Amino acid sequence: MSVLMRRAKVEDLDAIMRLERETFVTDAWPEDAMRRELESPHGYYLVAVDDAAAPVPEAEEAEAPDAAGAAIDGAGAAASPKRPPVGLLGYAGLLAPAGSGQGDIQTIAVAPAARGMGLGRGLMHALITQARRRHVAELFLEVRADNAIARALYASLGFRQIGVRRGYYQPDGVDAITMRLEVPAAVTRPAASGAHAALGMQPRRADAGEAR
Repeated sequence: MSVLMRRAKVEDLDAIMRLERETFVTDAWPEDAMRRELESPHGYYLVAVDDAAAPVPEAEEAEAPDAAGAAIDGAGAAASPKRPPVGLLGYAGLLAPAGSGQGDIQTIAVAPAARGMGLGRGLMHALITQARRRHVAELFLEVRADNAIARALYASLGFRQIGVRRGYYQPDGVDAITMRLEVPAAVTRPAASGAHAALGMQPRRADAGEAR
């Protein structure tokens, strides 16, 4: 499996909605709401796709990927950001209006076939990095009280519980745990080698299937 992480586009909407409905069975967002999220100037959405089976024209092989198109595969090699996606493995979104100093993790979902490889952690690291670039000092999220895997992931990233919204997730009546991260300043350190290090991934670590 070769994983390409890049900025989401409106053209990804159909694939995102399929995974959205599969992951958030009872409280999936409407398609028009997701479209507005992707088009908002205050948002930053990423998709992770499996492009292992996609052929790459020779002219594109020599082009270096930009920061938004950094790719990770099993061998740790960089892949071209122009490869057409084969399948959506996950997506995640940040809302961070300019000048507000605050941001929200809007959503994150990882396809069942891609769980356990650190993709959720990689997506979260990318959103936190983008929040820092937008001068966000505090980052918030809400997670279902019954989603122990997601809660553990967020806690390991430095998020701390600050409140509970009773019965927030409907129609299930599940509480929402509100969490906050004081976004740490960028730290300069020696470059790590390997694919997982590039995205902050840890091989074979369970990650969140859903964030809401």
